[in-house]
Amino acid sequence: MRALRRLFGRRHRLIATVVAALAMACAVIALQPDTASVTVLAAARDLHSGVLDAADLKPVALRPDTVPDGALRPGAPIAGRVLAGPMRRGEPLTDVRLLGPSLLATHGPGTVATPARVADPETARLLSPGDVVDVLAAPSTWDGSAPAKIVAEDVTVLSTPAGESDRGALVVLATTSDQAIELASAQAGGRLSITIGSHAR
Repeated sequence: MRALRRLFGRRHRLIATVVAALAMACAVIALQPDTASVTVLAAARDLHSGVLDAADLKPVALRPDTVPDGALRPGAPIAGRVLAGPMRRGEPLTDVRLLGPSLLATHGPGTVATPARVADPETARLLSPGDVVDVLAAPSTWDGSAPAKIVAEDVTVLSTPAGESDRGALVVLATTSDQAIELASAQAGGRLSITIGSHAR
């Protein structure tokens, strides 16, 4: 009986030693820093929507499991691309933040990016990417004899590029091809204004 107890005692000590060694190994592995990283482009400072310059972005290293889908890597052609909306300093730049096919793909097939110049810059400053608006047109020599008419309804704001002129403020809208034609015709001979309704997001 004593021999059996000594045998079981040795086994228990051996198992305890093995378990302690495994626990120590796991602790050492857990304390080792995770050196795996992916380098992506991020905003070097708070950015407004508009044309990007290479100095607007900087490379940052992120853990692989925190890299957003579509994140752009160093070396991607950025200069001259149009940022659709504001970005905070340090925010990774993704493909859907830039005007182009990736951004339009989120709005369904047949969508085009249509620049429209709004006559009142103050109104344009109220808009943010994602807002859904109606665009109205009135003759440039409007005298009240004819009401303004809606030329594009329920269209989404893609971007509000910075900068104004004496001809108003530029807004980029996600429209159908037919709406783009209506807007182009309206701008050629009139002034555009925007209404923001309850359908704005």
